[in-house]
Amino acid sequence: MADSPLRQGLGASPVLRTLALRKRFGGVQAVNGVDLSVEPGDLRAIIGPNGAGKTTLFNLITGDIAHDTGQIYFGGEEVSGVPPHGLCRRGMGRTFQITSIFRRLTALENVQTAFLSHHRRHFNIVVPARRLYRDDALAMLERVGLHEQAAKPSGILAHGDQRRLELAIALAGAPTLLLLDEPTAGMAPRERHEIMALVARIAGDTGLTVVFTEHDMDVVFAVARRITVLHQGVVLAEGAPAEVRADRDVQRVYLGQAAS
Repeated sequence: MADSPLRQGLGASPVLRTLALRKRFGGVQAVNGVDLSVEPGDLRAIIGPNGAGKTTLFNLITGDIAHDTGQIYFGGEEVSGVPPHGLCRRGMGRTFQITSIFRRLTALENVQTAFLSHHRRHFNIVVPARRLYRDDALAMLERVGLHEQAAKPSGILAHGDQRRLELAIALAGAPTLLLLDEPTAGMAPRERHEIMALVARIAGDTGLTVVFTEHDMDVVFAVARRITVLHQGVVLAEGAPAEVRADRDVQRVYLGQAAS
């Protein structure tokens, strides 16, 4: 491949850090003084009940909405106010709860388009569009288990395969940090474990740092290296999976609900 599809970690300092991050919507304090520090190579789960502030926190980090107060650091630099496309250029990737693909394009064309965008290439008459980054895109599809689906329109792919395609698209941007917002939403239990095991393998192979939200606690405790628990916009607990599982406050406000 002409370029490695993934850049390596950013060194010893945290890849991502937030300080006293706050966001209010009317009378609701959605994020309330969140301090978060994510080290290179971490596979961090952000969990919490519905309305805990998980997606809002993601939207603040990725620049999709502005925070009221606090700071956000990415790769050691403050990025408060940097728009999403600027963060993407710096190496921050994201997938969303709702599938976001070009449904009329094939799986291959979707990933080629992502490579074109990352490298800021445009179609031209010298190199036909269908050939640009074709080998890179095919290799990425193989990495996520979609090589045999390359020629199919993405709109007819099974939901789980569409999620894999989204992952391939995000990885084509060569992120150092990848944020996955409920990447297993709509999947059967087996598919959830398979795609998150895939994410864990890719992270382990490349040094990619991953932060993800997830409601399936079996998936979270099987994959995450560290877990941050949000409750009513506040960090309730944080630590290794065993520490979080044993935390009585977490059991009271979340794990007990998940088990019921």
